[in-house]
Amino acid sequence: MNLTVLAASGRTGLALTREALRRGHTVTAVARDPDRIAVPDSPHLHKVAGDVDDPASLAVAAGSTVLSGLGTDRAGVLLAGAKAVVAAGPQRIIWLGAYGTGKSAEVAGEAAGQLGTMLGDRLGDKVDADGTILAAGGTVFHAGLLTDGPESPGRRTVGLDAGPPLDFAAVISRATVAAAMLDEAETPRFAGTIALPLPE
Repeated sequence: MNLTVLAASGRTGLALTREALRRGHTVTAVARDPDRIAVPDSPHLHKVAGDVDDPASLAVAAGSTVLSGLGTDRAGVLLAGAKAVVAAGPQRIIWLGAYGTGKSAEVAGEAAGQLGTMLGDRLGDKVDADGTILAAGGTVFHAGLLTDGPESPGRRTVGLDAGPPLDFAAVISRATVAAAMLDEAETPRFAGTIALPLPE
């Protein structure tokens, strides 16, 4: 498959890029500074400078599949990115969100309120970005607290109806989330909905 990975220099974006290449896909890796995409050169890897504030720079081809590892500490970036990706007209969008926000808040339980407080004005940005992707038929992965480490051998992906309470003591590796997102790219199961990657 021809895949575009947004925020490919971030820790989640790097995990997505590595997993996609490991599975034999061709990857256009987009980052503000392509030199920070710490992945060995490959004939299947194309590094591109791009920024969500300049939609034309994102190198999203019509008919492609986009995987986003976009995260930010500044409100407005996620919604700008979501709008730019949707406007580019890819065939599929697989977007990373946060468990306990928006549509998953009720399922996540009491801890979702604490998460909302921690996110502050970024909460609305996350919810609006997710809504933009879902309205376009994309899949939004609501992951719990992310950590580095290997892919969980017992990992699985479920819908919101099977979501566990949000537990700040529980973590999921970026490698596990990346593998789940690539599974969805290869075999769509959650188009237009929220999916929850779980470590076991």
